Amino acid sequence: MNLADLFTVAAVSAGAVFFLAGTVGLLRFPDALTRLHALTKADNVGLGLVVLGLLPRVDDVLAGLELVAIWVLTLLAGAAVSQLIARAARRGGPPV
Repeated sequence: MNLADLFTVAAVSAGAVFFLAGTVGLLRFPDALTRLHALTKADNVGLGLVVLGLLPRVDDVLAGLELVAIWVLTLLAGAAVSQLIARAARRGGPPV
């Protein structure tokens, strides 16, 4: 194994740990806002680490840009959806 392989394994493993932490937070926290906070923070960092770990494994620059674009679009979508869910929860809307 070379250094790039070790970096990939370490970054993807750290991302998986963040995904696991977000899942635990989703299941254990008492209300919608704290669950949402735990899930969005952990998932954003987890996906960022997975993308960072996969970047040395891509064949060309375009594939790397696609990975980064997926991460950025996921960040934007997660932020928008989180705002909508939080607003509905604060207004006493449907249970989330």
